[in-house]
Amino acid sequence: MNNNAADPPEQRHMPLTSNDYNIPALLVDTQAPLDALHEAAAHRIRAATQLLENIASHDNLQSNPALLQDFAQLCVIPLRDGCDLLDVLGRRLQEQLLS
Repeated sequence: MNNNAADPPEQRHMPLTSNDYNIPALLVDTQAPLDALHEAAAHRIRAATQLLENIASHDNLQSNPALLQDFAQLCVIPLRDGCDLLDVLGRRLQEQLLS
């Protein structure tokens, strides 16, 4: 593990960046097993992908910008969560390579 003075120590529980409140309620266990982190990320990304594929197949949604904005927000949250999980997974894998 690289313990540069500039690198803050990793917290055991990291807030998800999709939290929209100043006291985070949703956290990632940064020490969870790698397969659990991967599965949680993959699940969120697949869910958002499925919603986007369903939206893409409907022509009548273009006439309702508010509905499209709601759908976009529904996709942003799980995609951001999935990216947070992949970031933790990537850091953990990198640590394994360096040790």
